[in-house]
Amino acid sequence: MNKIEGWIIVCVILMVTAAFFYFFMNGYTYISYTLIFAALLIFIYHKGSPVLFKITAVISCVGLLYFSFVEFLVISQAQGDKDPGRSYLIVLGARVMDTHPSLSLQHRLEGALDYLNQYPDSIAVVSGGSGEGENITEAECMRRWLTENGIAEERILKEDRSTTTMENLQFSWEILQKRGCSPDDVAILSSNYHLYRAKEMAKKLGMDPAGVKGNVGYPIYTLGMFIREAFGITHFWVFGY
Repeated sequence: MNKIEGWIIVCVILMVTAAFFYFFMNGYTYISYTLIFAALLIFIYHKGSPVLFKITAVISCVGLLYFSFVEFLVISQAQGDKDPGRSYLIVLGARVMDTHPSLSLQHRLEGALDYLNQYPDSIAVVSGGSGEGENITEAECMRRWLTENGIAEERILKEDRSTTTMENLQFSWEILQKRGCSPDDVAILSSNYHLYRAKEMAKKLGMDPAGVKGNVGYPIYTLGMFIREAFGITHFWVFGY
């Protein structure tokens, strides 16, 4: 096998694996994008002009430095805050499959259950409206799951209008302000990769929140979400939401 055949095989393997993740694995889109990008770099190295490769290499290095900086911020908040102990917990929604929580939402709910059991005087705001393929709101799905797992109804407030993270936080904060909640008496629960952005959004709305992570998902899936989060944070920095 000569050198050219070797790199072609590597590119094919990367592209086939990318297609598998994209078409057959729900939630692994950014893993597939990463594999496609790696195949593209290999192709340019072998078949592109030297000038094109140098330009691609410079852009890639700058992008990698920026990505590393953003991921440092994400990872720094991924474990949540120690002893969050706030009176109110905003649980950010995630996709509902028909009437059942998706894997991401399941992990967030497990984290919320742990928090509410650890702090028995706390109250949860379950936040999320309904989208395509969801027969009930994310808030209602979360309420049902928590009550079925032993959390009293009176400890759960529903925010069921929101369709984005910023709306999750904005509408939930409006509910809490009416109850006299102070900015530093609220915690936000989300997936570990999402906590940095969620806390920054909350601060923009006037909160001073603690971060609480949900249970961690499958490693490859979580890796893909960490990659995706870099784009979400960039969008937040540019557009403010």
